[in-house]
Amino acid sequence: MVNTAAPSYKRHRFPVDIIQRCVWLYFRFSLSFRDVEEMMLERGVVVSYETIRRWCAKFGQDWASQLRYRRARPGDKWHLDEVFVRIDGEQRYLWRAVDQHGNVLDVLVQSRRNAKAAKRFFRKLLKGVRYVPRVLVTDKLSSYTVAHRDLLGSVEHRRSKYLNNRAENSHQPTRQRERAMKRFKSMRHAQRFLSAFSSISPHFRPHRHRLSAGEYRQVMVARFTIWREITDTAVAA
Repeated sequence: MVNTAAPSYKRHRFPVDIIQRCVWLYFRFSLSFRDVEEMMLERGVVVSYETIRRWCAKFGQDWASQLRYRRARPGDKWHLDEVFVRIDGEQRYLWRAVDQHGNVLDVLVQSRRNAKAAKRFFRKLLKGVRYVPRVLVTDKLSSYTVAHRDLLGSVEHRRSKYLNNRAENSHQPTRQRERAMKRFKSMRHAQRFLSAFSSISPHFRPHRHRLSAGEYRQVMVARFTIWREITDTAVAA
């Protein structure tokens, strides 16, 4: 359920439209806070990159949660995968789950990829989506087998490195942002950013190759409408 205590725009001296635009630019495109600052300056809006950073930290996660709440129910075939992420000179692991359509279900940054870490990710995933899949697809990491047996024993489990391209491809946008940001500063920073980014960015990236120009415009108009409805909820708070 969406948090009813949504962040408020009270005591912000900038208009709502400016805050919305800055947060959207940062999470939608591979831009730094300074890039967004420069783009707003070109429009005659003088706002510091530190202010933009605070806006993204305050509003990004809440708006991403509301986007997840409003989306259609994801598919019943889940692809799970984990990749190495170097944070502060140490190797960490980014766990990600997507459905058969490429929609990101959840992400979790952890320091291990053992059975305990796998079960922690499964619990977070099940709590977020609130339903059980028909099929679970993973690579051959044994930790998945333990978590599947303990938490999703009734679900079909397919293990193959050749069947999991859907999850592996979903890591590409994260890698692009990681390079643009010159890596994450901490596990908390990575988790906070990726939780928001994994919902906000895909919301504005429909499968363009499957749509005609007219259909694409209609989809984008609908998605921008949802975005405005979500980001305007704090105005009345």
